[in-house]
Amino acid sequence: MSGPLLQVDALTVHHGQLCAIDDVSFSIDEGEILAVIGANGAGKSTLLRTIAGLHHPTSGSVLLDGQVINALPPNRRVALGVSLVPEGRRLFSSMTLEENLQVGAYHANPGPFDIKRVYELFDWMPSRRKQSVWQLSGGEQQAVAIGRALVANPRVLLLDELSLGLAPIVIEKIYALVPDIIAQGVSILIVEQDVSQGVSAADRVHCLLEGRTSMTGTPAELTSEEIDRAYFGAGLSSTMPESGAAS
Repeated sequence: MSGPLLQVDALTVHHGQLCAIDDVSFSIDEGEILAVIGANGAGKSTLLRTIAGLHHPTSGSVLLDGQVINALPPNRRVALGVSLVPEGRRLFSSMTLEENLQVGAYHANPGPFDIKRVYELFDWMPSRRKQSVWQLSGGEQQAVAIGRALVANPRVLLLDELSLGLAPIVIEKIYALVPDIIAQGVSILIVEQDVSQGVSAADRVHCLLEGRTSMTGTPAELTSEEIDRAYFGAGLSSTMPESGAAS
């Protein structure tokens, strides 16, 4: 494969009259972690849902291996290796932990991840595999959502608000698993409101403000002051769209 694994090219997305994503471009290489940061309403979740096929762009393209996938439905994108861990987990509450993982394994791509491998990553799961997911804590449910995405053997893993609503110690444990996932050749796109978590985990950072790119760079080259300006829009208001954005 030559070129980036995933490419977003001049992407614009509307919700009715509201411009949620405005001319956003970036790319991700194989085995790379890109963190998309931004305040609530910056357009982060819309961006991930568009890549996953749950929203249709107004203009611009999403490319995988250089091929435009705009017209493909979500299930076809999963088959090509794009898996989303959605904000709020979106587990099947009437099913057990293991049944939720089995849903993700249905028509899985060949690769290193299966339910047994997920149980190795989350060693508490085997003893609770027959338990209904609604009985699990928020952190445990997030782990199941990640496991469900992994058993499909994605090439690109989209993590939407990974740390939302979780205790710091739980967030730390979940982020500690990222190197194991990357080691299998998976690329990760993390969407975060928690700037410190997103920046510390990433190879590169892309900040959104009201649907537009306000900053890009590597964690090493970005200062905290630059990140704050990009995140909150200090001194950038003249370049922002009048229509605003949605998450």
